[in-house]
Amino acid sequence: MNSLVELHDFAVGLAQTAMTMMAAARPRPDDAATKKDPADWVTPFDQAIERHVRQQIAECHPRHRVIGEEYGVTDDPPEATFTWYVDPIDGTTNFVHGLPWASFSLAGCDEQGVAVGVVADAARAQVLSAVRGGGTWIDGEPARCAPGTGLAGGILLTEWSGGQPWPGMFDVLTGVSARFGATRIMGSCALALASVGVGRATAALLPGRYNMWDVAAGALIAREGGAQICGRGGLDDAVPADGMLAAVPGVTEEVFGLWRAAAFPAPVGAP
Repeated sequence: MNSLVELHDFAVGLAQTAMTMMAAARPRPDDAATKKDPADWVTPFDQAIERHVRQQIAECHPRHRVIGEEYGVTDDPPEATFTWYVDPIDGTTNFVHGLPWASFSLAGCDEQGVAVGVVADAARAQVLSAVRGGGTWIDGEPARCAPGTGLAGGILLTEWSGGQPWPGMFDVLTGVSARFGATRIMGSCALALASVGVGRATAALLPGRYNMWDVAAGALIAREGGAQICGRGGLDDAVPADGMLAAVPGVTEEVFGLWRAAAFPAPVGAP
């Protein structure tokens, strides 16, 4: 049985290769295609990176399951007890148009939940990573978020829900602004969550639609970096499936309160 540290190092290697492939790519809208709708981009580079990840996992860990954004569940050994969730390029729209906010995301999960996670920040050429119970790193150097005292002067990251505003979104953004905080919609759920864990953002609020490959690695990096994770019912030790907040200690309750008041005003329990 491989240790989590060994699996982490394996995932970091895959992230480094993915960054190299992204850096060498020259995507153009004319070369890309769309999937569910005209805003849902996919490029040959998304597909090539995911195929590489699947090939390496099949060769090195043949008993592991793989679930990816581009090819679904195609590697599913019947005896699998470990599952990898891969998003080869999270932020493909940015990638297609040459905007520097796109990432590679890979999370490994066992029966206890997310065990290892890597998010490659392609523009910075950095790998943000974490091991359950073992902390968060940037390129192998320990990283951690610092507690805050409020939203003032900080940054709240969020994302659209399938290209549309999520319920209560504009009320939350107005509330953040009223507290002298800034908001950014950048285009990568994985990088938004991971940014909280390494101290680059105060909070990331994702109440809309997402899949495990979008958020699992980023949520682990946030949590292991000292951030608190909430679902709709408050603090959550797992990966909430119906909306997620990652925030630095000292800010969680304030942002959760804005989310609760705007999107589900009935009391559901505070963190």
